[in-house]
Amino acid sequence: MVEPVGFVEAWKAQFPESDAPSMELKSLGDIEQELEKCKSSIRQLELEENKERFQMIYLQTLLAKERKAYDGQRWGIKRMSLMTIGDQSSFSDTQTSHIDEEPTVEEQPREAVDTGSYKQYPEGEVDGSHSHTQTELDQEKELEMRKWVLSGILASEETYLSHLGAILLPMKPLRAAATTSQPMLTIQQIETIFFKVTELHEIHNDFYNALLPRVQEWCHNQCVGDLFQKLASQLGVYRAFVDNYTVAVETADKCCQANIQFAEICQVSLLYKPVDRVTRSTLVLHDLLKHTPSSHPDYPLLQDALRISQNFLSSINEEITPRRQSMTVKKGENRQLLRDCFMVELVEGSRKLRHVFLFTDLLLCAKLKKQTAGKGQQYDCKWYIPLSDLTFQTIEDSEATPIPQVQDEEIDAMKIRISQIKNELQREKRTTKGGKAIERLRKKLLEQESLLLLMSPSMAFRVANRNGKGFTFLISSDYERAEWKDIIREQQKKCDFSLTSLELQMLTNSCVKLQTVHTIPMTMNKEEDESSGFYGFLNVIVHSASGLQQSLNLYCTLEVDSFGYFVNKAKTRVYRDSTQPKWNEEFEIELEGSQTLRLLCYEKCYNKAKQNKEDGENTDRIMAKGQIQLDPQALQSKDWQRTVITMNGIEVKLSMKFTSREFSLKRMPSRKQSGVFGVKISVVTKRERSKVPLIVKQCVEEIERRGMEEVGIYRVSGVATDIQALKGAFDANNKDVSVMMSEMDVNAIAGTLKLYFRELPEPLFTDDLYPNFAGGIALSDSVAKESCMLNLLLSLPEPNLVTFLFLLDHLKRIADNESVNKMSFHNLATVFGPTLLRPSEKDSKIPSNATQPITMNDSWSLEVMSQVLYLGLFFMVQARPLSSSEGKS
Repeated sequence: MVEPVGFVEAWKAQFPESDAPSMELKSLGDIEQELEKCKSSIRQLELEENKERFQMIYLQTLLAKERKAYDGQRWGIKRMSLMTIGDQSSFSDTQTSHIDEEPTVEEQPREAVDTGSYKQYPEGEVDGSHSHTQTELDQEKELEMRKWVLSGILASEETYLSHLGAILLPMKPLRAAATTSQPMLTIQQIETIFFKVTELHEIHNDFYNALLPRVQEWCHNQCVGDLFQKLASQLGVYRAFVDNYTVAVETADKCCQANIQFAEICQVSLLYKPVDRVTRSTLVLHDLLKHTPSSHPDYPLLQDALRISQNFLSSINEEITPRRQSMTVKKGENRQLLRDCFMVELVEGSRKLRHVFLFTDLLLCAKLKKQTAGKGQQYDCKWYIPLSDLTFQTIEDSEATPIPQVQDEEIDAMKIRISQIKNELQREKRTTKGGKAIERLRKKLLEQESLLLLMSPSMAFRVANRNGKGFTFLISSDYERAEWKDIIREQQKKCDFSLTSLELQMLTNSCVKLQTVHTIPMTMNKEEDESSGFYGFLNVIVHSASGLQQSLNLYCTLEVDSFGYFVNKAKTRVYRDSTQPKWNEEFEIELEGSQTLRLLCYEKCYNKAKQNKEDGENTDRIMAKGQIQLDPQALQSKDWQRTVITMNGIEVKLSMKFTSREFSLKRMPSRKQSGVFGVKISVVTKRERSKVPLIVKQCVEEIERRGMEEVGIYRVSGVATDIQALKGAFDANNKDVSVMMSEMDVNAIAGTLKLYFRELPEPLFTDDLYPNFAGGIALSDSVAKESCMLNLLLSLPEPNLVTFLFLLDHLKRIADNESVNKMSFHNLATVFGPTLLRPSEKDSKIPSNATQPITMNDSWSLEVMSQVLYLGLFFMVQARPLSSSEGKS
């Protein structure tokens, strides 16, 4: 009999909850028979899977169709089959029911009537021309589009009526209170704020109620032009509203400041909606007219409505222009460009790359036009705001849509692709050939870096014009947002404004010559001899601050640039009630091609009612900000370099020391085997008689006690001095280490745990198995990859395996609180990947020449990135294996 050696054990390891199948393997024929059974079962399962997949695809398609038809069902529009020859629908009756005069079509009993959408023939007569049939189908599609345009108009009217209703909601109680002894507002104030809003609501409510049944009872002969003509004839009400608009907003703002109760119930920003509606009305009529055949009875009526709307808008603009011209720029003063840069604008939920120009009297947002042959660079003005009218908005007082968040996995994948392309580019440059290949790689690099720049910012910077119309930019740094606010506020104190449409066009055209930022801030735009920045770790000690005029609760944050944008890396504790705060806190900051260090000083806001952590908003006040360029010559020294950042009269003292990657990521065995740091995990667990080192257990317990909801846990740097103190206490087996941890910031405890794994003389996943893990992750088949990686995991020595599973359970609980602590599985894998997997120096691919700087262009950096993926795979496996010893730990 043939013995299946190791089969049962391997099965149990892979599928612990099921028994291994018994196999009668007495001969070679039995083995072949069992193999055929397995193959047959797999084929049957694949067939069943394909059946389920077919059903799933069908249901998905059906669901998509039903969702697409939702609008039609909502308005009661029935699906209409193509009109057949001889189908008469009393066209003339429909016309006369809505139109007093019949402008173009007369009833002719025996001749074909051209309606513009199809030709009607008396019963029994057929046009045999194929071209006529095709024309009818094209016109049918055009009129089908007309139906959907009207459905969209109905939906828009519903929204607009809800906005008008929200404006009017407090009006009745305010009127009632005005006649009492304690009025909230006077009758005069109420009439000013709500002037003509009631009339606008009545006009649009009548329009909606008249349009709805006509769309519900839809046919291609249906006429609606008379309704739009009537609506256009009532635009005089809008003229009165627009004339009163500025006074209404000013009155509402004053009343909000004077009366908190009114501020809570009044939505001043909604007063802009009718103004916006006037401009939209012409666009709506353009769309409807576009999909209405010229021979349709509606066509002349819609033309008339559009003419009235355009004339009205022109008269409004003529009245506004003299007001703008009265605010002229003082004689002798010229409009000057103060600042410009590329920024990401959020437009209806989509990210758009813009070039923003700040002049002495206005903010202009432009888009770079696509270059055509023979033409130079040109800009298209998207919008502008006079600085005298510009306000800054927060998430509370804006109607902004949520910021679409990009997963960290996607951002890291872009970085990996950029690094790979740079490696290829360097290889091509070293060869004598490859001119076309270099250009192709440069193009790919530009695409990836542009995409990274577009997708990475997530902090909102909102501005609005005097009518409350808001615009949202996405930036990566609070430093940058504060810079824009400071320079705009300073300029608002002294600016006047005057700009005609012709001047706007000339100004936009001049931006090409005026711009100071000519390229997107990306690494590919750097010259060959330009520094690629620092790669490694920067230790920064924030010592103290001086120059404060009053006692404040102050803290500092540190930012560094990476891949073209800035990232917040560290934060000091809050130093309370002092004019000379002394933090003396050390941080270890990872650098990825960084060239600039920024520092921001904040006054802590302890009023929880005002705090808002959503959407990147920070209610703590920036007291000062500054930056320094990282000097390669100064940082080459192994000694600490002291520096002072001076900003707004405040001085902050720092010390810095740089460690390149080839030194910072070495695993150095400890000479003292009595401690825990730098000592093999098997030695520590044997000495402590435990399956998991006590340092791991104690750190995890303390973090789970009070750090599960800490934003950025494991990502935010802890104070280096606290981490070193805990390291010394653990090495000395200090019995008071638990008391020390309870008094320290939880980020320092997380940093201590990371440091322990980083200083292991051999990685937790071992040097011997590292190449196998690298091979397993490269498998293309996901099932085979997962099986291979899990089997490799089970091959780890018992202390390593049990410690990893203990840590994995902890990290899973951290990730379960992602909505609060912002640490996803991928974020945790990014932090722990190199720490748990990076091999010892003897097995690593680090260049032996320590004088050569290690950059993201080196293949070794991609190896570090891939280590993150190894660990991420284990995180994402749903049913992880359990060892018999795990429960004993």
